Amino acid sequence: MLSFFWLRCLLKMVKENIVVPEEILNFCCNGLQGSTSPPRVREPGEEVPGAMESPSPARNPTEVQMSQLVLPCHTNHCGELSTGQLLKWIDTAACLSAERHAGCPCVTASMDDIYFERTISVGQVVNIKAKVNRAFNSSMEVGIQVSYEDLCSGKHSSICKAYATFVAQGPSGCKVKLQPLTPQTEEEKIEHSIAAERRRMRLVHKDTLKDLLTSSPQETELETRDGSVAVPAEKTRVESVELVLPPHANHQGNTFGGQIMAWMENVATIAASRLCHAHPTLQAIEMFHFRGPSQVGDRLVLKAIVNNSFKNSMEVGVCAEAHGQEMSVSRRHINSAFMTFVVLDEKGRPRTLPMVAPEPGDGERRYREASARKKIRLDRKYVVSCKQTEVPLSVPWDQSNKVYLSYNNVSALKTLIAKANWALAREKDKVQMYTLEEDKFLSFRIEMLVCITASQAFSLLSDLRRRHEWDKHYASAELIQQVDDDDMIYHVVSQTLSHENKPQDFVILASRRKPCSKGDPYVVAFRSVTLPTHPASDSFTRGETLCSGFCIWPESEEMSKVAYYNQATPGYLNYVTTNVVGLSSNFCATFEACEKFLLKNKEEQIVRL
Repeated sequence: MLSFFWLRCLLKMVKENIVVPEEILNFCCNGLQGSTSPPRVREPGEEVPGAMESPSPARNPTEVQMSQLVLPCHTNHCGELSTGQLLKWIDTAACLSAERHAGCPCVTASMDDIYFERTISVGQVVNIKAKVNRAFNSSMEVGIQVSYEDLCSGKHSSICKAYATFVAQGPSGCKVKLQPLTPQTEEEKIEHSIAAERRRMRLVHKDTLKDLLTSSPQETELETRDGSVAVPAEKTRVESVELVLPPHANHQGNTFGGQIMAWMENVATIAASRLCHAHPTLQAIEMFHFRGPSQVGDRLVLKAIVNNSFKNSMEVGVCAEAHGQEMSVSRRHINSAFMTFVVLDEKGRPRTLPMVAPEPGDGERRYREASARKKIRLDRKYVVSCKQTEVPLSVPWDQSNKVYLSYNNVSALKTLIAKANWALAREKDKVQMYTLEEDKFLSFRIEMLVCITASQAFSLLSDLRRRHEWDKHYASAELIQQVDDDDMIYHVVSQTLSHENKPQDFVILASRRKPCSKGDPYVVAFRSVTLPTHPASDSFTRGETLCSGFCIWPESEEMSKVAYYNQATPGYLNYVTTNVVGLSSNFCATFEACEKFLLKNKEEQIVRL
């Protein structure tokens, strides 16, 4: 009955032209639902609870989250989630994210290497998060994170991380020019910046494998294993045909990319089983690359064979070919990939596998290529997983890991550049010095505006042989290896004496990158590497640089912002902290000398022209 009392009060206030407080109005409207307590009328000027709270950060508009409960129909013979089913879910989430950004249909162009950290059982939940990292002209990179959740224990753990490339398609299959993506958070800025380097790495991957095969012996050297008889590779060959039906097609009428990947995983698993006579576990997939579409009604011929087996793992090559309704029609190569399998014992440890005897000709070529890919994988894992707190910091440079060392070099600097918590430590004239404290590392950034074009500054600062002209800590720098157009290795001698009272020397990989698209900076990244031709000598104390380099932004047609970054190693820390607290002005003086060097050489270039 109290609600009717408040209703009468409301009518009386209306008749007397009294402004009705919002609280009373809401209460009277909701009173018949059972509320009998009178509302509290706030005093004039009193804040509404939560009115001044900062809004939650805006969610990335391309982000897609998918949660799937693993049911028996999704699993293999062991009751674990089938990798093929997981690939379907990954591709679906990634495609939805790509289409959110493109606003039109998108197709899978490739899926980068995937490393599976664990298996997932029935009853657990797979959580997939996908979002566009960067859009290029008509393609975009989508980052995918996969984790599992145990609903009973509440435990969460990572399964894998993947990067997929999608292409936007307009009417009649024509390519669509994509709008650029603006990253918001620090994580998104890092992924956006490094996406350009991952794209570059994809494009040169084939050349890396070709170079490695060229430099290795042409003869196939069969691995010897005590007490093991080689299994002919021909016995592991699998061929299967799948008819593409409407349920296998996506919303564009093409065969769903995730379905093709699942079929490929299935035949690869059968090939691996024929070698080991056991149930293998898929450990890694090396890039799926879609070369063309297929449609409903096509016959997909899937072929797989064990290319090579190592002590505890084997590589299976698998490809998909499409035929029209008439199988006699010429085939179309749709996709190919290489999958690495292991066989686990009762305690989860990898078993020793039988050897493989390759077929003459193409079989021997595949055998050698599998060995090269294994070396690339191991080198890449070493480069990527190398902890910054471990010594030595230098990674051995080799023909097989040159692409990943270069990628790691540039991505480490771009990650440092994208950090958000830089604090201004000192400012003198036009030079600002910032610091960043993280874990055991102290990083610094020195920047200034220079009246020079970004391309000119990039050209002058990327040649370490000229560093001594403005940096008094450099005595000399000798180019000892031209890796390619963008990567060089230098032997640098420093003026700074070590605690052993000897000059320091460094072997440094310099990686140069021009802007990938408008708005990107010029980047020159430095990191230490190890070369057999230039070991440490008694004349010097071998020093190491973990992550350093230049970032150059064009501010206008004639003005650039030049910034130098350095992530200080323990041996360099005392020198850095001395400058940070202001006991020395070496940093600022060095950068002022850098500005004079740039302006002088700019004028010389103009005179020569």
